[in-house]
Amino acid sequence: MEFLQNFFHPWNLVAAFLTFCIFSFLYKDNPFYKFAEHLFVGVSLGYSTCIILFNAFIPKVVNPLFTDFSGHWHLLIAVILGLMYFFRFIPKYRWLIRFPMAIQIGFTAGISVTLRMDARLFKQLKFTIAPLDNIYTIIVLIGVISVLIYFLFTFERKGILRPIAKLGTIFLMIGFGATFGNTVMARISLLIGRISFLLQDWLHILK
Repeated sequence: MEFLQNFFHPWNLVAAFLTFCIFSFLYKDNPFYKFAEHLFVGVSLGYSTCIILFNAFIPKVVNPLFTDFSGHWHLLIAVILGLMYFFRFIPKYRWLIRFPMAIQIGFTAGISVTLRMDARLFKQLKFTIAPLDNIYTIIVLIGVISVLIYFLFTFERKGILRPIAKLGTIFLMIGFGATFGNTVMARISLLIGRISFLLQDWLHILK
């Protein structure tokens, strides 16, 4: 009885149907896969819109403007810039969208540059010049120097630089392999989750 209840549960049937729709792409592209793909995109967009609307826009923009306008009048600038995006639907005033896009791209680029420099340059330098008090700091120092020499194209690598550059190649392959393996394992974990749902939670084949 419990098996039938789980099997014919509406949400379990929907989840199983959508899972098979996605797996159907392994055969070839088909309307079932496209339906599941479009449904996923639509639901994700709708969910994100609701989250932004009720968790960000209303409490941080609408409520402050209506409760204390004098102290939050500057939020009108953000509202106006946001509304200017809708001018893309009006051919005569479509050029106005360039202003909010330019501000957004410039701001995002400025923030990204500082964050990436801090994460990928300054912290890398910090660990590179850290005291060589353990094997890990030594490996980091050797890896950074050898990889930098590998990408040194100003002059031909001869003498001692040739084996160091080959060592840099080994570090690069280890890094690429770890990244690829992590990506594959993440995808496999998603596959295991779907198969576990089908065989354990839905069909009760696996206990």
